[in-house]
Amino acid sequence: MAAITASMVAELRAKTDAPMMECKKALTEAEGNMDKAEEILRVKLGNKAGKAASRVTAEGVISSFIDGTTGALVEINCETDFVSKNDLFLAFCNQVAELVVKHNPADVAAIGELPLTLESFGPTVEEVRKGLIGKIGENMAIRRFKRYADGGQLAAYLHGVRIGVMVEFDGELTAAKDTAMHIAAMKPVSLSSADVPAELVAKERSVAEAKAAESGKPAEIAAKMIEGSIQKYLKEVSLLDQVFVKAADGKQTVAAYLKSANTTVKGFTMFVVGEGIEKKVDDFAAEVAAQVAAATQGA
Repeated sequence: MAAITASMVAELRAKTDAPMMECKKALTEAEGNMDKAEEILRVKLGNKAGKAASRVTAEGVISSFIDGTTGALVEINCETDFVSKNDLFLAFCNQVAELVVKHNPADVAAIGELPLTLESFGPTVEEVRKGLIGKIGENMAIRRFKRYADGGQLAAYLHGVRIGVMVEFDGELTAAKDTAMHIAAMKPVSLSSADVPAELVAKERSVAEAKAAESGKPAEIAAKMIEGSIQKYLKEVSLLDQVFVKAADGKQTVAAYLKSANTTVKGFTMFVVGEGIEKKVDDFAAEVAAQVAAATQGA
């Protein structure tokens, strides 16, 4: 049997964009014949990985994993909602979340080097990702993660696969999970009003100032209107000041609820799938017209 060298694997990978281990397997099966190995890969994976690599990934899954006082929330994207329900893709997402907890990667790039084998793909996360792209036919990307390891208690809530929340707390687990659910529903931007990012406050102040100017009120009254708008905004977007979604009286704040449960929330992270990613909107009519025009030109 012909020896399979690293340069041969690299050459086949450059031609097909298939995962490294798949290239090695194909070369072994083809007994070193490059053309035959390429054919084996085309049959097994098609040319999917190379074609998919540039496509927008705005759908996907939020996964979480907690091991004692260490936990992680991870967003992994794909192209369509259909693939976000694929069992292999879901298994990949869940295993990546677990690996982030166990290995503490420095960044997203470092996740790709972590050890993982799935569906004969591996031995790293990156190789599995590329293998699944070829098998499923859609681009996939690990977008972001948040890891907690400061010794606090942790609770997670997943709303389907599209919204994920992790809460760091001291106190009752039930109260923490209820708070995580509240966060998923009400989407606060910070723990307290003092933590609201300055750029968001500045933006809101600009809007309030414009409205006050349009009102024609005296400067003193306009200033009070602006401050009133800012204070209202801060209460609406800070977790502790929001009205708790399960409040029986419709008035109890999250802070009051947590106090009644002897629980303190120290921080939280919320991921929403595809948040901030520009999605491609397909124009079906334009696509059909383009195909017809191409066919006509080729006739």
